[in-house]
Amino acid sequence: MSYTADEVAIIREGGRRLAKVLAQVVARVAPGVTTAELDALAAAGVRAAGGLSSFLGYQGGGAVTPFPSTLCTSINDEVVHAPALPARTLRAGDTIGLDIGMRYPVDGGLCTDMAVTVGVGKISQEQRRLIRVTQEALERGIAAARIGRRVRDISEVIQRHVEAAGYSVVRDLVGHGVGRDIHEDPEVPNFVIDGPISNEPLTAGLVIAIEPMVNAGQAAVRTGRDGWTVSTKDHSHSAHFEHTVALTSRGPVVLTAV
Repeated sequence: MSYTADEVAIIREGGRRLAKVLAQVVARVAPGVTTAELDALAAAGVRAAGGLSSFLGYQGGGAVTPFPSTLCTSINDEVVHAPALPARTLRAGDTIGLDIGMRYPVDGGLCTDMAVTVGVGKISQEQRRLIRVTQEALERGIAAARIGRRVRDISEVIQRHVEAAGYSVVRDLVGHGVGRDIHEDPEVPNFVIDGPISNEPLTAGLVIAIEPMVNAGQAAVRTGRDGWTVSTKDHSHSAHFEHTVALTSRGPVVLTAV
């Protein structure tokens, strides 16, 4: 879906505000802190920013129950979508993926979506490497998001960087368009596939969420009994980074930058 310059400006302002909320949450991450505390901080931040959570109460993708929190708080081998409630306590050496979305302004606003993975206290060198490679993959994907190219150009640079580091790209979940809704076309896989999805053209005014999900082990994942939490099948650690990006004549513009 294509957006006008005025609409992109609204999305960018919402993204700027959302990035500040997430930065506050990241600063609170420490051993002994609970996911419920992080969620309460995020919920208060979204309200103060004049926005509305895109995740709380969301029931897309065939989910049986509405999503119960403002934040996704995915710990260690959890890839994405782990609810912050019921509360869990963070421990030194954990990693946590923090994923958040916001509609701004509240009435008739537009959506942004972003995520980071951070360590809790001191983490291992291998955990730091997984986080770094995943963040680098996102940066490469953003750089490839240029008018006149295709979705596969984003997918290819992400997949190549991740696999060169010895890691796996999750295949069951993909990036997506974002704007009027939290999930829109086109799909933006982090791996190259044959067919129309990869051949989707990147056009002016397109707004997409690019989000590498990278496993230290195998790519296979499973969904937990809560119907939301996606974890690695082999229990290897996972990392996730995401930005909302607009395609413009000046190149890709990150709309969720602080």
